[in-house]
Amino acid sequence: MSSDHDISLSIIVPVHKVQGYIRQCLDSILDPDLPNLEIIAVDDASPDGCGEILDEFAARDPRVRVRHLTENVGLGHARNVGMDMATGDYVWFFDSDDYATEGAVRAIVDRLRETRPDVLMFDYARSYWNGRVKRSIINHLFREPPAPDVFTIAERPSLLEMFTSIWNRAIRREFMIEHGLRFNSGYYEDVSITYPLLMAAERVSFLDRVCYVYRQRRRGAITKTASAKHFDAFDQYDRIWAFMDALGPDMDPLRPLMFNRTIWHLLVILERADRVYPSEKPRFFAEMSKTYNRYKPAGHVPPDDEPGLADKHRAIERGDFKAWERLSSPTLSAKAKKRGRKVRKLQRRSVTRSKELAKERYYQMRRRMPIEEDLAVFAAYWYRGYACNPAAIYEKVRELAPHIRCVWIVKPGGRKDMPEGVDYVVAGSADYYRTIAAGKYFVNNVNFPDHLVKRPGQVHLETQHGTPLKKMGLDQMEYPVGAADMDFKALIERSDRWDFLISANPLTSEAWERGFPCHYEMLEIGYPRNDRLVRATPDEQARLRAELGVPEGKTAVLYAPTHRDYQRRYTPMFDIGRVVEQLGDDHVLLLRAHYYYKLKDMAADLGWPEDRVIDVSRHPSVEDLMIASDALLTDYSSIMFDYANLGKPIVIYANDWETYRLTRGVNFDLTEFPPGVVAYTEDELIDAFVSKAPWGDAAGKNLEAFQARFCPWDDGDAAERAVRRVFLGEKIANPPQSATPDAGPQ
Repeated sequence: MSSDHDISLSIIVPVHKVQGYIRQCLDSILDPDLPNLEIIAVDDASPDGCGEILDEFAARDPRVRVRHLTENVGLGHARNVGMDMATGDYVWFFDSDDYATEGAVRAIVDRLRETRPDVLMFDYARSYWNGRVKRSIINHLFREPPAPDVFTIAERPSLLEMFTSIWNRAIRREFMIEHGLRFNSGYYEDVSITYPLLMAAERVSFLDRVCYVYRQRRRGAITKTASAKHFDAFDQYDRIWAFMDALGPDMDPLRPLMFNRTIWHLLVILERADRVYPSEKPRFFAEMSKTYNRYKPAGHVPPDDEPGLADKHRAIERGDFKAWERLSSPTLSAKAKKRGRKVRKLQRRSVTRSKELAKERYYQMRRRMPIEEDLAVFAAYWYRGYACNPAAIYEKVRELAPHIRCVWIVKPGGRKDMPEGVDYVVAGSADYYRTIAAGKYFVNNVNFPDHLVKRPGQVHLETQHGTPLKKMGLDQMEYPVGAADMDFKALIERSDRWDFLISANPLTSEAWERGFPCHYEMLEIGYPRNDRLVRATPDEQARLRAELGVPEGKTAVLYAPTHRDYQRRYTPMFDIGRVVEQLGDDHVLLLRAHYYYKLKDMAADLGWPEDRVIDVSRHPSVEDLMIASDALLTDYSSIMFDYANLGKPIVIYANDWETYRLTRGVNFDLTEFPPGVVAYTEDELIDAFVSKAPWGDAAGKNLEAFQARFCPWDDGDAAERAVRRVFLGEKIANPPQSATPDAGPQ
C-alpha cells in the first residue's frame, strides 16, 4: 500500500451535550495507523463533561485538537470554527453522537487517494436504541447503474436523491472554500451545503461501503422536536435555489428533480407529528405553497411515485390546506376497525379473569382523585426495605421539608426491619394502591413496577444504587449473558417515568445518558447515601465495630463481592478459610454477599472459623459496614466507588476479570485504573495483606487518583441538593468538576 502522506484528512466534530457518546465517536475515527489524520473537536460550550473528555483525548493523541467556545453558537457555526482550523486536504464533518464503522477512515483515505475527487460520497446505516442497525434505503444508488471512478451530477443526477446530511461525504477543503460554502444557523443547515457541493463538483466519487453509523436517539435530536424553528427550512432551500441561479443554465436540467426533492422534504417536515406544532401547520403550508409557486420549473408534472403525491402537489400549488389535510389524514379501513374491536374485547375478558381485578379497579378509582401535594413515596431495592439513596433523601426531607408526609413501600417480610417511627405501607395492600395513586413525589433506587401509572403532576426521582463499572440499561444489549432475558422496551418505558436522575460522578453521567436515553433532568450532585461516609467520625466507627462484634485491635476487612451473571449460585472466588488463616489472628473478615444470594449458615457449612469470619450479609446498612471496617476487599462491586470516600485501603480481587468484562461489559478497565492494590490469584491476595501493600504509597496514589475521578461531587451535601431541587423547587449549583487525571477510564 502506498504512503498516506500525500492525502490528509481533517475530521471536524462539533460537541454539545453528548458525554455519553463522545468516547465511542472519537475512538471510532482515531485510526492508529493514519498519521495524516487530524481530529478537530469544537466544544460548543457544552454544559456537561464533554470538555474534560475532549481534553483527555487530546492529551493522549496529538492528532486531536480541541477548541473550547465560551458561548454556545450552534451546530452550523461550530462546524465553521472547525473548518477555519482545518489543515487537511479533505474535511469530513462528523456528528459527535454518531460513530464510524471498523476500518471506515482507512477506506475513505484510500478512496480519496485513488480518485482525488471534489466530493466523496459513502454509505451510512441507522442505529436504533433497541439495537437494530439498518443500512440506508438508498444504498442501491451507489451501484445502479454502475458508477465510474469519477463523474459529475449532470452525468448522475440521482445524487440529489441521496441523504442530505453533511456527514456522508468527504469534501476537498479548497473546493469548499473556493465556492464560499459556509454553514448557516438554524435547523436543516446541512441542506444548503450538501446540494450545492454536488452541483458545483467537477469530480464526484463513490465508496460503496457503510462508513458512518447515524444514531437514532430517543431524545436529543433537535430536528425531531416540535418547534417554530422548522420554518428555517424555507431559508435553507432559498439558498440552494440562489446557488443554482448563480451557476447558470447548466443547472436547468436538474431543476425538476431539485424541485421535487424540495417539496418532498417540506412535506416530511409538515407531516411528521414531532416537527411542526398543529397550530402552526396552516402557516407552514402557506409558506410551502409560496415556495412551490416561486420555484416550480416550466412544464413541471407532479410526481406520482407514491399514492396521493400528485394530488398533494396540486393542493400545495393551489394553497388548499383543507385538501392537503384530507389527503394526509390516515383512515382505518373497516377491517382494521373490526380487528381493533376484537383485540379490545379479548383484553377486557383477560382482565375480567384476573385475580387482581378488584385491586386494579380500586387503583383506577383512586387515580381519579386529587394528588396529595404533600405526600412522598419512598422505596428501595424492589421494596426490600429502608436503605440506600432513598433513605438518605428521606432523612433530609424530614429535616428541610417537614410539611412533606413520607411513606415507604416494603414487602411483607421487610416490615420487621423498618426503623422505628418510619411510616410505611405493605406492597400489594389497599393502602399501597391508595398511596401510589395519591403520591406527589416518588423516590426509588430501582424502577417501580409496571402497574404504577404515572399521573400528570406526579414527580419521579430515580437515584440508582451504584456507579456503573458494568454496562447498564441499553448498553447491556451487546452482552446477552448480562442482559439475560431483559425486556429493553419495557425497561425504557419504565425509565420514561423519571423526572430526575441522580448521577454520582462524571462516569455515571456518561453511562446514564447512553443506557437510559429518556426525558429527565440529570442531577449531577453525588450520591446522597455517601453523605454519611464523608462525615464519618472515629467515634461512630468505634460504636459500629462494637455492635458488629469486631474485637478491639483487629483489622476488619469488609469483603463485598459482586454478582456474576454467568454463575447460577454464589461461589466464593477464593478459599475464604485459607485466606483468613494466612492473614492471622489480627484480622477479621466481614462477609457481605450480594443481596441476590441467600447464605444461610454458609460459614458453618464451609468450615470457616467463626471468630475470623462474621457474616454481615443481612445487616440492614452497608454504610455501617463501610464505616466500621478498616479496609475493603471486593472485585467489581460498585461499593468501591462509595468506599473510596473514606480514604481507607481498597483491594481488588480480579481473578476472573476477562470473563466478567466479556460477559457483562464494563465502562472502563478497572485493572488499569484501580482504587488500590489489584490481586489476580489467591496467593497474590494473601501476599498483599501480609505485606501491608494496601496501606503503602503506591496504593495510596492509586486511591487518590480514583477519588479525583469518581468522588468529585461527594462532599456531604448530596441529599440536601436533591431535596432542594426536587421537593423545594430550588435551582441548585452542582459541585465543581474535579481535574481529570491523565490516565482514566477509556
